[in-house]
Amino acid sequence: MSLSLSPAFSSVVARLRAAGCVFAEDEARLLVSAARTPVELDDMVDRRARGLPLEHVIGWAEFCGLRLAVDPGVFVPRPRTEFLVRQAAALARPGAVVVDLCCGSGAMGAALAAVAGPVELHAVDVDPAAVRCARRNLAPADGKVVGTVYEGDLYAALPAALRGRVDVLVASPPYVPTGAIGLLPPEAREHEPQVALDGGADGLDVVRRVVAGAAGWLAPGGHLLVETSESQAEQTAEAVARTGLAARLTHDDELDATAVIGTWPGGART
Repeated sequence: MSLSLSPAFSSVVARLRAAGCVFAEDEARLLVSAARTPVELDDMVDRRARGLPLEHVIGWAEFCGLRLAVDPGVFVPRPRTEFLVRQAAALARPGAVVVDLCCGSGAMGAALAAVAGPVELHAVDVDPAAVRCARRNLAPADGKVVGTVYEGDLYAALPAALRGRVDVLVASPPYVPTGAIGLLPPEAREHEPQVALDGGADGLDVVRRVVAGAAGWLAPGGHLLVETSESQAEQTAEAVARTGLAARLTHDDELDATAVIGTWPGGART
């Protein structure tokens, strides 16, 4: 009997549909395949039906073709951020020094390293739970270390030796205005950390801090890539330009993804 025709699978689909899960059949397949016992499956379906993000229930998320650990309480990487990875990969040569600020689970750094080839990757997050998860993804037990993860507030957590050496600096910082947090889906506002969502009154508090500090860390010809919303893109680009970087906007309609890219002028610093 195929999985889709089994009584257990049908029961899971029915429970998920009753809970309002739009993609009940797809989620049921993932839950059934992830559960090791019927008791564990029942518990996982119950947690999903109560509104926990699917990724927190099964323990992983697919991002840029990779299966990456996502622990409960950690920000779930969004498909739109794959656009930022593609933009960064096009700018990162093999061996590049790459920094991922507000790294969350480490998904973006892991994907960039996989796409761009061997890079010197450094990732930072202020949330201890995110740092623990990122270390699982970037320094796994098999010994194949992808990158180094630091706990702290943006640039303050980075080794001083990286100043002026960073070729690609990527950031998907919180950019939801405080007043709009309540409009997010319950999965996000109730189960993901506020620090990964809340960008302040206009959503740009952390974005501005990322932009303001970038020039001191970029190598000549280095690039800053920041994810933002389409409505915030012009303000973000203006902030990037004020730091002396050449700024440009890029957008992907299919993913509804927007990025601002700033490039530090080539040549030696004065």
